[in-house]
Amino acid sequence: MEYFTQQLINGVTLGSIYGLIAIGYTMVYGIIGMINFAHGDIFMVGSFVGLIAVVVLGISAATPFFLLILALLVVIAIAMALTAVWGWTVERIAYRPLRGSFRLAPLITAIGMSITLQNFVQISQGARVKPVQPIVTGGYTLMESADGFVVQISNIQIIIIVLTVVLMAGFTMLINKTSLGRAQRACEQDARMASLLGINVDRTISLTFVMGAALAAVAGVMFVLYYGVIDFYIGFLAGVKAFTAAVLGGIGSLPGAMLGGLLIGLIETFWSAYFSIEYKDVAAFSILVIALIFLPSGLLGRPEVEKV
Repeated sequence: MEYFTQQLINGVTLGSIYGLIAIGYTMVYGIIGMINFAHGDIFMVGSFVGLIAVVVLGISAATPFFLLILALLVVIAIAMALTAVWGWTVERIAYRPLRGSFRLAPLITAIGMSITLQNFVQISQGARVKPVQPIVTGGYTLMESADGFVVQISNIQIIIIVLTVVLMAGFTMLINKTSLGRAQRACEQDARMASLLGINVDRTISLTFVMGAALAAVAGVMFVLYYGVIDFYIGFLAGVKAFTAAVLGGIGSLPGAMLGGLLIGLIETFWSAYFSIEYKDVAAFSILVIALIFLPSGLLGRPEVEKV
């Protein structure tokens, strides 16, 4: 039971990171029906921006707790702002000119932007793995088994889970209660009609990319703090898994994206704990295939209705 509880905590932490990335996929697909395959590399850019901010600010585990929390908030804000600019730039340069083109063109462009971002970071930051000393240390012991196994939750895990819940709640309020959220939902239903009713569709789509990139940046900073190592290639695998999470939860559904992220994180963690770690990715994608056989729209997705 203790081992199961520990892996549950680890899985929820990993799933929270996947869920934040998956929201960007599902938002873009929900509004313009396009899979932004460069989104995983936006997450990678956010990781490097966060790392650079940590180094520049001189943050370390020796920093007093209050200043540490304040400094981390500054790092997250910097990463969100700069990564959001990247997201806006990618949409404005690579995707908007092809919005009315045949459906394969944006897909090819997305793959091209992914490769471009990878190579840009590889050239500017180097190809070597970048290690980071633990910054947020300490934790709490929840229980201990008779054989001495200790169930712990670290402070960084608490921060990741709490931050994910807060962002998800705030994001849900933004979508449901603000004029921008109403504009996004209108564009999702019918972009042409939304334009006729006075909604600036181009601006709404750009802001959607910006918001998705900002959430990916938060996930990137949390990834750096949690794992302590990054390189220019982390965006590919994380992006594929986050896309898998979005599809599993129901592409186009924000709660589905978060649910899918949690499920993928739990599947990976429990498979690594009880079976062979080499096949954890196979297990995650196999569950996706099985789920889509019985639920083609995903767990919380809605069947797509063709407009005529």
